[in-house]
Amino acid sequence: MEETTAPSNFLRAIIEEDLATGRHTNVVTRFPPEPNGYLHIGHAKAICVDFGMAADFGGRCHLRFDDTNPEAEDTEYVDAIEADVRWLGFDWGEHLYFASSYFPEMYRLAEQLILDGKAYVDSLSGDEIRTYRGSVTEPGTPSPYRDRSVDENLDLFRRMRAGEFPDGAHVLRAKGDLASPNMKLRDPPLYRIRHAHHHRTGDEWCIYPMYDYAHPLEDALEHVTHSICTLEFDNNRAVYDWVVENCDVPARPRQYEFARLNLAWTMMSKRKLLLLVNEGHVNGWDDPRMPTLAGLRRRGVTPEAIRDFCDRVGVAKANSLVDIEMLEHSIRDDLNHRAPRVLAVLDPLRVVITNFPDNHIEQLDADYWPHDVPKEGSRSVPFTRELFIERADFMQDPPSGFHRLAPGREVRLRYGYFITCNEVITDEQGNIAELRCTYDPETRGGNAPDGRKVKSTLHWVSATESVPVTVRLYDHLFTVPDPAAVEDFRTVLNPDSVQTITGYVEPAVLREAPSSRYQFERLGYFFADPVDSLGEDLVFNRIVTLRDAYAKKLAAEPTQAAAEPKAPKAPKAPKEAKAKQTAVVLPLAPALQAVLDAACEVHPNRASIESWIRTEVLRELKERNLDELKLHGPRLGRLVALIDNGSISSRVAKQVFAEMLGNDVEPEAVVDAKGWRQLNDPAAVQAAVDAVIARHPDELARARDGNPRLKGFFVGKVLAETNGQANPQLVNDLVDTALAAG
Repeated sequence: MEETTAPSNFLRAIIEEDLATGRHTNVVTRFPPEPNGYLHIGHAKAICVDFGMAADFGGRCHLRFDDTNPEAEDTEYVDAIEADVRWLGFDWGEHLYFASSYFPEMYRLAEQLILDGKAYVDSLSGDEIRTYRGSVTEPGTPSPYRDRSVDENLDLFRRMRAGEFPDGAHVLRAKGDLASPNMKLRDPPLYRIRHAHHHRTGDEWCIYPMYDYAHPLEDALEHVTHSICTLEFDNNRAVYDWVVENCDVPARPRQYEFARLNLAWTMMSKRKLLLLVNEGHVNGWDDPRMPTLAGLRRRGVTPEAIRDFCDRVGVAKANSLVDIEMLEHSIRDDLNHRAPRVLAVLDPLRVVITNFPDNHIEQLDADYWPHDVPKEGSRSVPFTRELFIERADFMQDPPSGFHRLAPGREVRLRYGYFITCNEVITDEQGNIAELRCTYDPETRGGNAPDGRKVKSTLHWVSATESVPVTVRLYDHLFTVPDPAAVEDFRTVLNPDSVQTITGYVEPAVLREAPSSRYQFERLGYFFADPVDSLGEDLVFNRIVTLRDAYAKKLAAEPTQAAAEPKAPKAPKAPKEAKAKQTAVVLPLAPALQAVLDAACEVHPNRASIESWIRTEVLRELKERNLDELKLHGPRLGRLVALIDNGSISSRVAKQVFAEMLGNDVEPEAVVDAKGWRQLNDPAAVQAAVDAVIARHPDELARARDGNPRLKGFFVGKVLAETNGQANPQLVNDLVDTALAAG
């Protein structure tokens, strides 16, 4: 066995000791998913631990499907799980197993427990069983059926197997310890009746083993040495050990628990993720907003980035809420050496170079890779009289500290020339429509022969030679860091979790293969969608932005040598309280706290305002300082009040906020001037719903036939029909009613 250099943790220490003392001569682990949904990022950590530990010690890891619940399982999920594990970079070889393959042996062992007087058939209802079990302060009470004879129990169990009884009529229970402080040991159930079709065994069985009975038997029959689970199974270990000790099995595996991955701004419950899919809140399991491995893959995240993230999270015994910035850091770190750089503009502002020849194309040489990435390659970028730059890169009346383009100011175009803005063209509404600029032909490549300097470099594309593409800009799917803590997680879904726009990219991207990844310079990392990108009709998903707060956080942390002496450890919290300590919200900086306090004086919803500051304001502060923002507390309060009272949507509020930054304007004035007030009139929204329904009869028929994904289609069409002004919740409700009709 080769010596491992992987980081140490308590699981690794256990395995090393077991091998050193001869308790085990090899290492066998297993990854046991239930095929009732798609794997998510939390499962990725378990996969990396299970397969990684086995690989590090020259052992093997089994892929075993825990298919003991036929009502929720499907071969679709089996196939998807196998594909995800392989995509993540792991292989189980010949060791693919199913719990259902062991059903005959599990049944035989259950009969033996009955013969040994260690199990009985109970006829209490589920509610009665819970009552008889007692409480954390009172011991359990024996079931009136606990003393049935061996013959009666065996007869009833065989008749359960034969299908004579309905669901819930009986259950097989172990004779545990009714006085045990661990309530799991108070006569745990081993088998229940389920008349349900199984995806592998069909209708052969109508009784199915409980997880706590099946799991240890599967481990033992497969000679698993280290059964690694997450912390929620801590109390189940006592049942695991009871089953192994009381059944005639060929091995004695042991269970070890580690902290599961809880990721901020993310939902990790497969049951709740299934609701998102079935209710049409997302476009399937592979929606790029989903935390599923299929969704992350569709978004453009690589398996190497996910494995790196899991390594960074590590293996611990205490639950915590991991900041999503850590995942984004791993993604950026991976893509930095994987994604070539290209030019793209997502919010175009036309620039006319008045002294550049009309109908002339000049090819500029541009590197695919920056100097710190040891790769070579370049392409030609067309430079023409008409260009696009980002609208945010120009301000007509810029505040102090804004160094990008402005009237009379000179900037550099990436790989190109210095340009100077001479004239601003506006439309009838006063919006900036076009800039008239001149270029200095002597500055090709970005340097001036006379040595003059400019303070900003802008990205750009040719307005005539660039390629229009559909771009999806993804944000968090939820509006709060811990959606699992909200009673109805659907109430905190982010209505602006995806923004679909038309952008323009340089023509070099057409020469690349589908599913290519790029860094759009100054904008982020993007992935050509493997499903929707067809030929020259490209659709790009934003994988992640360029800002990396986690990397800055790492750089700011003191080294161990420079760190202050550690304070004495605080007394341990009680176990129940400790389990709830999953996240710490850092205090705001004093200046932002003052803004928050001032905002609350005009709008008392402190939680809403603080949430806005922690998301939108802090996002802006990554590029500009607080003085540049000219953030006015009472105005911020009035902006959030407009959201809370339904006058504007969150999406519109971001646009209003952008107008307010650096400007002396009131949010109400911006909303009224732009015509952005939210449409809350049910009659008007119903008219829009009716119009959309009338135009899409085929989609309506498919939706009423049970296709859940089409709800999102109709909601999107209605929002577009109302120019994005309709109240999203009202649209959802009216679309639900329309689809249910008929």
